[in-house]
Amino acid sequence: MELADPERALAVAYAPAQARAGLTALFALDERFGQVVSSTTEPMIGLMRLAWWREALEKLDRDPAPAEPLLRLLADHVLPNRVTGAKLAAIEDGWTALIDGDADADAIARHGRERGRNLFMAAAAILDADAIRLAGAGEIWALVDLGYRHSDAQVRATARAQANRLIGAIPREPWPKAARPLAALLALAIGDARTDKRIQGSPSRLLRMLALRLTGR
Repeated sequence: MELADPERALAVAYAPAQARAGLTALFALDERFGQVVSSTTEPMIGLMRLAWWREALEKLDRDPAPAEPLLRLLADHVLPNRVTGAKLAAIEDGWTALIDGDADADAIARHGRERGRNLFMAAAAILDADAIRLAGAGEIWALVDLGYRHSDAQVRATARAQANRLIGAIPREPWPKAARPLAALLALAIGDARTDKRIQGSPSRLLRMLALRLTGR
């Protein structure tokens, strides 16, 4: 399975070989949620589609995975890493926040908290890294990602502003090796939070990710 986001794909490539399939499946789930939200023109239909995924993920804790390929990948490569289907389902709540009513400041904060923190904590389990520190990194990353992908300029600006308020709480000491694939994404997000332009895959961004991978800073 290939990821649509080239920088998430590179972060996966920086991870240990045994973690790559799980991280790919996890990020693919997040991308699937994003596709549901971005393609939704009728909020009720979008909420129904997200609810289907939530129920399907929760069922992984008690039933074998169905024929849906992504669910099988999650069952095979993510759940064995002390990640439950219920924890994966919690990521969905952050995406639901964007279409369940107005995408106001509270909904945007909920998106960062529920999507980003839960996504990075699950990834931390796969990497055997510090989930508490990475949870905050995930919240910032999700807000900045929303700050570029959402179609509404006000939502984008609010998301980046919220991310900037959280950046100061991130400890400045070097990241341990296990956490660096995710910390590389955070490093890009911190820079992106301060501007309204980004060019994914540019040489400077790839070098920034490589530097953090090698040094932890």
